[in-house]
Amino acid sequence: MASAVRTDVAVERLDVSAYTIPTDGPESDGTFEWDSTTIVVVEAYAGDEVGLGYTYADAAAGKLVESKLADVVGGRDALAPRETWTAMGEALRNVGRPGVGFMALSAVDSALWDLRARLLDVPLVDAIGRAHDCVPIYGSGGFCSYSLERLADQLAGWVEQGIPRVKMKVSREPDEDVERMNVVRDEIGDEPELYVDSNGALSRKQALYWLDRFAGEWGVTWHEEPVSSADLDGLHLCCERGPEGLDIAAGEYAFVPRDFLNLLEVRAVDCLQADVTRAGGITGVLAAGALADGFGIDLSGHCAPQLSAHALCGVTRLRHLEYFHDHVRIESMLFDGVLEPQEGGVLRPDRTRAGHGLELKRQEAERWSV
Repeated sequence: MASAVRTDVAVERLDVSAYTIPTDGPESDGTFEWDSTTIVVVEAYAGDEVGLGYTYADAAAGKLVESKLADVVGGRDALAPRETWTAMGEALRNVGRPGVGFMALSAVDSALWDLRARLLDVPLVDAIGRAHDCVPIYGSGGFCSYSLERLADQLAGWVEQGIPRVKMKVSREPDEDVERMNVVRDEIGDEPELYVDSNGALSRKQALYWLDRFAGEWGVTWHEEPVSSADLDGLHLCCERGPEGLDIAAGEYAFVPRDFLNLLEVRAVDCLQADVTRAGGITGVLAAGALADGFGIDLSGHCAPQLSAHALCGVTRLRHLEYFHDHVRIESMLFDGVLEPQEGGVLRPDRTRAGHGLELKRQEAERWSV
């Protein structure tokens, strides 16, 4: 006889911690430079289980969890994260939902979904509801600050691991990109897919020029944020005027569902992106996936691979997931139970473990505590 499903457990409390970890070298993209990354971790307690979620955000997101969300979540049904998601959004109305507000909410939502799965003693991917059992990934890094040698070695390293798609940063100094692209394509060969990310650094006319060059000279098939993601008309122009076979992508800075709808309604993207640590956690990613499905386009996950792998398995029109160098490194440093790329360049959630299977390495993490 099957054991009874728990229906009477309430969330007891949220614990919040934050860690700032230096990068393994100076990093930059088309519009920004950084030398460290902060991750805010939320742990949700109910019964004898603990769910874990996180966001890549300033430590202020953790303070917001404590001041605005903890009391909203406490006492609520631990098996109903969607219901709690709505209540948290209402609590953030006057604080501001887009931005740090939804980053804080995202961490809590992911923790609550993990808690739900652990209480039910099922893998997180099954608690969400699978549309897929694995997620294709692409290696991502290739920062503008890298030497040509490190740039080529990093992207070739992913190809050697069996990941058939790789992405590099471009457009900080556009004239230098010719040599950078040549070096990378020579190193990885003709077969792997090559992606580029301008991080919104180009004007509309510059973008149209480089779209043709990237596709024609180096076989690029994905250009992320050629212009600012706030320039919806500019993104639409790139979709309409760009070469056949090169997809325009954006959405990593979308927070609330309306942000995704804004991109979709004007056809500003060929493939929509969503970040589980910004877009409202797992609940938000599933909503973004449903919107993309309604417009007949794919969804691609942005960063945070250990959370995203589970969330994206619940998205019907799934393209792939960004296997981002910084987050791969940080998640391996802070958590036990991380997923490793498998044959064909995929992440496959471990369905032998309840929840997402991640456990915080508390002792090791303390050295980076904020």
